[in-house]
Amino acid sequence: MAKQLPYQTLTEIFQRFAAAEPEPKGELDHVNVYTLVVAVALSAQATDAGVNKATAKLFKIADTPQKMLDLGEEGLIEHIKTIGLFRQKAKNVMKTARILVEDYGGEVPSSRAALQSLPGVGRKTANVVLNMWWGHPAQAVDTHIFRVGNRSGIAPGKDVDAVERAIEDNIPAEYQRHAHHWLILHGRYTCVARKPKCAACLIRDLCEFEEKTL
Repeated sequence: MAKQLPYQTLTEIFQRFAAAEPEPKGELDHVNVYTLVVAVALSAQATDAGVNKATAKLFKIADTPQKMLDLGEEGLIEHIKTIGLFRQKAKNVMKTARILVEDYGGEVPSSRAALQSLPGVGRKTANVVLNMWWGHPAQAVDTHIFRVGNRSGIAPGKDVDAVERAIEDNIPAEYQRHAHHWLILHGRYTCVARKPKCAACLIRDLCEFEEKTL
């Protein structure tokens, strides 16, 4: 685990990220906040590309909780059976749809606590939805962010909660809204797990990683 980078260095890092990609976007396809919740829940232990392939047709016919209930669990499974853990995920999606219809008038709630009360929706999923749909500076720490945060010194921490706190406590406020997207994309395409592409890295001169590749 690298040591926490100083504030000035973090400011320079995020200035570079912002200059390269001013409005970073998540890579899960969705058409509204409900389909975003479903897509993020389906993405656990799966790739965004795999989820997008499975939901391309699904979201054309089931883009509201009621339409999902009308489709039914077996109908949902037919669309998502290429995704890992699809049976359990299908059960959670159907339970969530019923709760949203019966308790929230078919609308997705905008509070973290309410989102986390939904089946299959953990803190990471709730943070993604809060950030991507409502623009909250919520930090959804996945494996990419955990790796980048610890490897670089941007947000070191022994677990995802510690990394989330390190982002919130140390990254300048003006970069908080997009921080998790910049870090995910950096981890997905540059600071990859096995052999990071340090030669192509925007922040290689600021990063604490000792085993840089050339």
